[in-house]
Amino acid sequence: MKIDFQGFETYIQKKEISRISSEIAKRHLSIINRCGLGKEFLGWVDLPEKLSKGLILDIEAEAEKIRSKAEVYVVVGIGGSYLGSKAIIDALQNHFNAMKKERNYPYIIFAGQTLSEDYMHDLIEILDKKNYCLVVISKSGTTLEPSISFRILRTHLENKYGKEKARERIIAITDKEKGSLKEMSTAEGYKTYVISDDIGGRYSVLTPVGLLPIAVAGYDIRAIIHGAKKMRHNLLNNTTYETNIAWQYAAMRYLMYKNDKNIELMVNYSPNMASFAEWFKQLFGESEGKEGKGLFPSSVINTTDLHSLGQYIQDGKNQIFETIIHVEKSSKRVRIPYDESDLDSLNYILDNSLTQINHKAEQGTSMAHLDAGVPQIRISIDRLDEQNLGQLIYFFEFSCALSGYLLGVNPFDQPGVEAYKKNMFKLLGKQ
Repeated sequence: MKIDFQGFETYIQKKEISRISSEIAKRHLSIINRCGLGKEFLGWVDLPEKLSKGLILDIEAEAEKIRSKAEVYVVVGIGGSYLGSKAIIDALQNHFNAMKKERNYPYIIFAGQTLSEDYMHDLIEILDKKNYCLVVISKSGTTLEPSISFRILRTHLENKYGKEKARERIIAITDKEKGSLKEMSTAEGYKTYVISDDIGGRYSVLTPVGLLPIAVAGYDIRAIIHGAKKMRHNLLNNTTYETNIAWQYAAMRYLMYKNDKNIELMVNYSPNMASFAEWFKQLFGESEGKEGKGLFPSSVINTTDLHSLGQYIQDGKNQIFETIIHVEKSSKRVRIPYDESDLDSLNYILDNSLTQINHKAEQGTSMAHLDAGVPQIRISIDRLDEQNLGQLIYFFEFSCALSGYLLGVNPFDQPGVEAYKKNMFKLLGKQ
């Protein structure tokens, strides 16, 4: 994995980088020594090394059981309880997986992330006709969206299979000791996994929260963990600005923020990275956006969005910088056929693969945006696979913690999330 920066020299002087590098070194130590804001939620830092072989084997075995009896696997959760697994599954799976008639692994469906009645009705219509299992993910068990979905789906499951057999199709990932979901799981005898108290939802991809659905979908969770281990070793052992890519990324983001570049736009050139961008947006938005501070994280999928948002990025208000995820190699090939008449004037590109053409579009777009004063951070990986995604996950988690500390906020709480809940519960008449 590589990182490079373009177009920043207009906004940033070398002395600013020198000054911020000494500050970021202190913030790095705050993470390693567990002495910064929210220090009680730093369990994710050593997680790749601490995942036990026993837990990994158990998750793999449970995933195999689920695959043997389910055509569909429903993941009930919201925020970090579903975005991480969806990011990795969508990045790795066939773009048209839902339409494939023959599938070796269950199709993963998400619920509890919306209160849309139409969505739930359509989901139940599908589940009426399919064998399915589900996992419900919540520390407290009282978050409204997944709680409602779980009640509806638990009842549907019990009506379809009978209460005893339904128990065997439900897994709960929740708190070790407390909460309504923990109480229900104990009373009903559900298989459970624990969400550690020192790991928040948006940092939980490498716990059973993310690993179980990813394993059920048929992907190599050991390779994901290995990638995260590699990145952890890299970031913890390189303690200079010149060698630590998370330091560089966090520093540039902070200096852009100080120069009124208030929007960070994650740019992908592969449609199956759309969900990864959604995970990125939650990670940074919920971690940094407090006390009137923080960059606004947004995303585009190019070249598609060049025909919608591209005009604004090129010529609109000068408040954006881009973080581009560049994937060097495609895992598949499609031949562009020769046409003797060449009425569409495309024969000149026949020496290029679609991936090479996509890269030229990326390069041309970068040149145009740089000319328009849009600075760019380019993160490069050789291919989309489990190990590289594991590296990306840990890289962004670590960078996000550094970024929050540079802003002077707690990167691990989300006090603003409670505001809408208080109003909603009051309107619903909850005592």
